[in-house]
Amino acid sequence: MEGCLMVQAYILIQTEVGRAGDVARDVARIEGVTQAEDVTGPYDVVVRAEADDVDALGRLVVARIQHLEGIARTLTCPIVNI
Repeated sequence: MEGCLMVQAYILIQTEVGRAGDVARDVARIEGVTQAEDVTGPYDVVVRAEADDVDALGRLVVARIQHLEGIARTLTCPIVNI
């Protein structure tokens, strides 16, 4: 959101084999997730999310996303405006 002070990030997710579609669907339902797509390559799902601050983003990833069944690993990439 342009002009907004929210923290935005891409979250790259590796899933268990065959779980990318399920994980993308489940992640998309979480509040704060603005987009979730299953993709090919080293990661299986790419998520765009936003939160009020870095701590809230961390809670979103650790407490909500990483607890979903089928997720093996996540990598959070905060968006910076240079």
